[in-house]
Parts: sequence; C-alpha cells; structure tokens
Amino acid sequence: MTMVDGLTVQQLRYFVAVADEQQFTRAAELLNVAQPSLSSQINRLEQALGVSLFHRTVRPVTLTDAGYELLPLARRVLASVNDVMRGVAEVEALRRGQVTVGATPSLGASLLPRVLAHFHQHYPEISLTVVERHSDDLATQLESGALDVALAILPLTRATLEVTVLATEELVVMVADDHPLAQHDVIRISDLRDVAMIMFREGYDLRTTTINAFARAGFEPTVGLEGAEVGSVHAYVTAGLGAAIVPSIVAMGAPGVRALHLASPALERTIGLVRPNHHAPTRATAALIDEITSMLARGEWPSPMESGLHRTAPSKGQVARSA
Repeated sequence: MTMVDGLTVQQLRYFVAVADEQQFTRAAELLNVAQPSLSSQINRLEQALGVSLFHRTVRPVTLTDAGYELLPLARRVLASVNDVMRGVAEVEALRRGQVTVGATPSLGASLLPRVLAHFHQHYPEISLTVVERHSDDLATQLESGALDVALAILPLTRATLEVTVLATEELVVMVADDHPLAQHDVIRISDLRDVAMIMFREGYDLRTTTINAFARAGFEPTVGLEGAEVGSVHAYVTAGLGAAIVPSIVAMGAPGVRALHLASPALERTIGLVRPNHHAPTRATAALIDEITSMLARGEWPSPMESGLHRTAPSKGQVARSA
C-alpha cells in the first residue's frame, strides 16, 4: 500500500487508537472525542485510501488486510510527527526558556557574571534568575526543585545531586597596603594570631573555612568586624578594619590591598557545578551547563585566569575535600 494525498495526522491517530482498543467507543473515550466524530474521520480515511480498514460486523473490531498493512506505517508517521513537535518545542524552549541558577556569594560576585553575560549573548530570550546562598542551602534548593543548577563549594555529599568538578582555588589573606603584614608575600595562619580579622556573615562558606583554619592552628580569630559580605570586604580591608581570608579571585589585582599566600598548610577550595540527578535538565539548563563547561575548556572562563585559580578538567563525581 502506498500513502496518498488527503490523509491527516488526526485521521491516522484515530485509526491507530481504534486498532489498539479494538472498539470505537473505547478509542473515542481515550481520545476525548465524540464517537460519531471519530467514526466520521475513519470513514474519510477509508474513502481517501479506497479501502476498508476494519471489520465492523464482529466484536471486537478487527483490522482488514489493508488495515494491517497501514498500521505500522501510521505508527511511524505519528512517531515522526511527535519528533517534529518535540524538536520545535525544544527550539522554543531555548528561545523563551527559564533557568534558575544558584551560587555562593563569592562565586556570584566573581565568576558567575562572566558566564551569564556570555550565555545571554547566545540566548537573549531565556530568562535568568540568580539565587545566592551558601553551599548547603544551594544543595537543599536543588533537591527541592527550586534551582536548576548551581555553582557551589565542594564536597556536597548528597546522593540526589550530580557534581562536576570545575576548578580548585587558592584562598589568600587580603590586607591593606599599609598593614603590618603587607611587607610579606607568604605568611602562616599563626601569623594572624591577635590580628583583627574581618569575618563574613553567618552562612558564608568562607566564614566556616576561616574559623576551621584558626581552630586547626590552635586558636580563635580576633574579630575586628562581623557580618561582612563579599561585595564589601575589600572596602573594609582598605579602611583598615582588619585582614580577611578570601578567594584569590576576590583579592588578586584589587586596588589598595595585598594578597598574601598562606604557607603549608595552604587553604584551597574546590568549585563545582551541581544539579539534581533525578531528572534530565531542561534544554535551557543544559545549554547553560554547556556554556560553562565549554568556556572553561576553551580557557575563556574565568578570563583572564587569576593567579591561584586552577582549572580542573570537568568530570562528574564527588570530591573528597574542600576548604
């Protein structure tokens, strides 16, 4: 049998439904159409083909020889139509989709803007929402579905999350140019005993890192200022309110400050891209993930590469440590 002009997708869909259900009444119910309408479309299909497709005098309804020949062809046509519809929907999703991306405050203030700006150039109609939280909160929001993807500090030991390691970053001590320690290039945590420290607000991964580093050295930090944000820490340091342990991307090249490296044991943190693993990402989310990993592979993100930030070949899986 050859396909002829005049056939419609609706007629083929009705035909397959009747063939599968072996009765017109049940097929009409599944298609949510009136039975007379379904019967009329089947009749038109038979007229267009010039053959009978069903033996209607028996129960259940059975296919004629012509019906048996048409059935696999109809299924293939409908599958192709569905592929086209999915393809169009995916293209439209990339034109008018939405992505909610999370980041820790320091990553949101430094790395994320670069990749989002690049992504926006390619997909200007995709709506972007940014949520800044510490890594554990980001993990919880990823699990709940409130976030599509996040840049977080690893490890995040949750079986529900898929982790891709992106980079390892050195943490440095930022001091004002006229600070007593500014004459040094490398110091130890013990050199910060009795030095006024600017502490990030509760919830910052960097706050926890600072407190833990001092605890390992056997003393508590001397707090000069509490509650700093990554966007304000530079101003507090240059104002002479204290030193701060910050990511290298925050301190390197900033005016009025020196970035002091920490001698062994140095402090590092691992930056990862995290998403839920219980469902596939939307096309818009997948495009953003591809933008991040592709820019990283090409050396364009971060750009320029700051001293102290080391790219890691993107690879899925959990890491064992993080600062």
